[in-house]
Amino acid sequence: MTDDNSLAARRGASTLARRGAGALARHAGTHAGALFLIAALILAPACKRKKVKVGATDEETRGMMSALNMGDQKVEPQLVKGFHGIEAGAWRWTEKQFTVALRPPFGAAQKGAKLTVKLTVPPVVIEKLKTVSLSATAGGIALAPETYTTAGDYFYVRDLPASILGGDSVRVDFQLDKAMAPSGADIRELGVIVLNIGLESK
Repeated sequence: MTDDNSLAARRGASTLARRGAGALARHAGTHAGALFLIAALILAPACKRKKVKVGATDEETRGMMSALNMGDQKVEPQLVKGFHGIEAGAWRWTEKQFTVALRPPFGAAQKGAKLTVKLTVPPVVIEKLKTVSLSATAGGIALAPETYTTAGDYFYVRDLPASILGGDSVRVDFQLDKAMAPSGADIRELGVIVLNIGLESK
């Protein structure tokens, strides 16, 4: 009888131990789950913040330049479209349409600015196209075209009104009336050669 009671007691203790361990495990699991949920809720905003570049626009604006030297790779973020790679460490071919973003210089929002493009019309362009005209639109305002009939170095200069220079940057879209189509080994569309584009306060 004593042995039976002892066996029953041991079985009961074992059952209680198993139940206790199960309850402890469930409690631990619940506790761990709660901690995981809290951690996720805390870290989620942080993860989202990493994806959003807070103040990126301001930083990019501060890094923008009013004058772009085409031989400098640092200006590439401001070459919106229509430019080929640097050649001879100093210049780039353009396509028929090309666009830049420029930072208005100090005082331009009050007095306006002067847009200057230093460019070259190579002999091959005149040989194939005879003439080429360059026009531009700055901040939505059309600028007068200029036509080149002989090869050489030129400056395309136009005044920009203060009314379009009050922001952090101004977009300038350039348009050629024609360009050389891709041919032979060169698959690029070629317009003119540009060395510098910039804004200068009046």
